[in-house]
Amino acid sequence: ELLRELVEIRSSEAFPDNTRRILEGLAKRLAAAGFSDDEIVFEMSTSSGPGGQHVNRVQTRVTLSFDVDRSMALGDRERARIRDVLASRINKSGQLQIRSERHRSQRMNREDAVRKFAELLRDALIPEAPRKKTRVSRVVKARRLDEKKRRSNVKRDRQKPAGEE
Repeated sequence: ELLRELVEIRSSEAFPDNTRRILEGLAKRLAAAGFSDDEIVFEMSTSSGPGGQHVNRVQTRVTLSFDVDRSMALGDRERARIRDVLASRINKSGQLQIRSERHRSQRMNREDAVRKFAELLRDALIPEAPRKKTRVSRVVKARRLDEKKRRSNVKRDRQKPAGEE
């Protein structure tokens, strides 16, 4: 049920197939954690940029707000990870805000904002792969030292001989 609501965004038209696939995994995971629609708040405002009378009168820009600190669906570890990865997008009161004003219609901007939200959460919750330690090979070390010696010789040859001044 949550997947359908996320995908349809309380409207009659659904997302394209590729966006649906992006949201499926996230929606299932959030549904299992007790996520509800009430945790996402949409705010509409007039868009900026060209468009004449239409852009000045119609509220097409959509701002999606998600309270990271108060979300019941996120565990402490997930909340900390989201706060760390998305720190530049979270305001002082703990709200993750996503704006969309790409399209001329409110519905499409709303869908775009939810798509961005899902992608951000998905990317933030994917754990980083641990770094594999590597060693510099003997050949690479030797090559570096040979290059240093060559440069040193070039610079030495540029100097005046010790007897001449």
